[in-house]
This record gives sequence, structure tokens and C-alpha cells, in this order.
Amino acid sequence: WKEVEYEVVRDAYDNCITVCNMENLDPLGIHTGESIVVAPSQTLSNREYNMLRSTALKVIRHFGVVGECNIQYALNPNSEEYFIIEVNARLSRSSALASKATGYPLAYVAAKLSLGMKLPDIKNSVTGVTTACFEPSLDYCVVKIPRW
Repeated sequence: WKEVEYEVVRDAYDNCITVCNMENLDPLGIHTGESIVVAPSQTLSNREYNMLRSTALKVIRHFGVVGECNIQYALNPNSEEYFIIEVNARLSRSSALASKATGYPLAYVAAKLSLGMKLPDIKNSVTGVTTACFEPSLDYCVVKIPRW
């Protein structure tokens, strides 16, 4: 089974975006902190990517999370069967990796959302041009290798 993660952001007005998705190179069962992680996922089909993305948006809305949320999945590599294995409605180590990989300031945006701001009203402090409602493009590849 593959382990795949999505970083999702939602405001109090139900504006929602996915910021990043990541894939552990090690199989499910190896802790994310001890696994090699690639962002964005490299082995997902377009269908799998969108299936998990849609589910991530449903999850953050279902729980009413305002701010940043990390959703982790177990995905069967031989089918489209998946399970949600963890939902973290907070910033995490994965959030830090997602911010560095995409240039999307997750902590800054989450702080503004906690004050009741709307995603379209938050200027991206990194780009200085776009707002927080723009999903980062997938024009990068980042690899995190654990170090003990």
C-alpha cells in the first residue's frame, strides 16, 4: 500500500484549495518522518490524484476545519481502493515541507484564516502578486530524505 498526503486549506466562507500532495516512497507502515517523501506525487494516475484531492476537500468541509489540514491516505497500488488513515487539522512537519516545496506560506495563511479572513483577501506573502485562493502549480519536484 502507498501512503499519500494532501495539504488542504479552507476559510470560514467554504473557499477551499489543495496546496500540495506528497507520496512516501516507503510503503505504508513506515512513519512519514522516517520515510523518503516526494512532492508532488510521482506515481499517481490522474484519476487517483483527482479522486484523493476530491476526498480531501470533502473531508475538510465535513469536519468544518478553518485553516490548514493534512489528510493521509493508504492507497492500494493495484486498485483505486483507499482508506483515510489520519486527519491533522493543524500545521505539521508535512505542512513545512509543503510550504517549502510550493512557495505557499501555509503558516501565514492559516494565521490569517484564524482571524476570519477569506482566502481571496489574503495576499500571498511569497509571490506578492497572487492571493491565497490560487493553488500552487505542479511545476516542481521536491524530495525529503530523513536524517537521524
